[in-house]
Amino acid sequence: MTRQAVDSLRATSDPRLRDLLTALVRHLHAFARETRLTEAEWERAIGFLTATGQACTDTRQEFILLSDVLGLSMLVEALHGHRAPGATESTVLGPFHQTASPVRELGAGIDLVGDGEPCVISGRVRSTDGTPLPGAVVDVWQADANGFYDVQRPDVQPPGNGRGLFTADAEGRFRFRTCVPSSYPIPVDGPVGTLLRAAGRHPYRPAHIHFIAKADGHIPVTTHVFVAGDAFLDSDAVFAVKDSLVQDFAPTDDPSLARAFGVPNPFRHASFDLVLERA
Repeated sequence: MTRQAVDSLRATSDPRLRDLLTALVRHLHAFARETRLTEAEWERAIGFLTATGQACTDTRQEFILLSDVLGLSMLVEALHGHRAPGATESTVLGPFHQTASPVRELGAGIDLVGDGEPCVISGRVRSTDGTPLPGAVVDVWQADANGFYDVQRPDVQPPGNGRGLFTADAEGRFRFRTCVPSSYPIPVDGPVGTLLRAAGRHPYRPAHIHFIAKADGHIPVTTHVFVAGDAFLDSDAVFAVKDSLVQDFAPTDDPSLARAFGVPNPFRHASFDLVLERA
């Protein structure tokens, strides 16, 4: 049966597609043999995948979430992530980059609700040789202080809350105001939540902010910055934590600095570079 299925793919004109489909068939058949998959289990799996597709919307990607919790997203990233010494490490995109971030001025706030602990994020986009990258674009998105993205609670959060698209200044610097992110559970009201409960796994992600940084002549990086000390750093539900991406969101009591940043005093401050590899 496996040989017949593989042979049926020989006429596939795209060599890469032929290789992918051939490997997929071989591994699926091997899985069924190894586990002695029953018809009832196969039907349940088909039902699960059907429900996963039905849970996808314009603002929710249940299949990305499934890939994340199975570790596949991070495996693909690890296989193809860039490894230039000193470059910022990449992580998964996640399922909530489905809405375009609004363009904002440097130093603007992305927390439009204002119910979290004030925080300032600042840093610089530079190349691995230390050269600043003026005009670099920094795309940012995060959950609110209660652990929800704007698309999850549109009745509570205005569109674009927790999101911003910033252009670095002449020295490659970026800065914005926000709230300290919190750890949160990934959505568990769909098929992925059912899977996690069946596996006895928790759904929590450590507190983080998402970034995509781009600059001419450089390879873009998709990454997170995680809040140091979070209880879930060692058990992220999507396996995305890397030590180099954990940053201290330092308590800061400095009235003059708070005035300069436009935030109440005291506040939290995290500062780091986003380092890109040359293309």
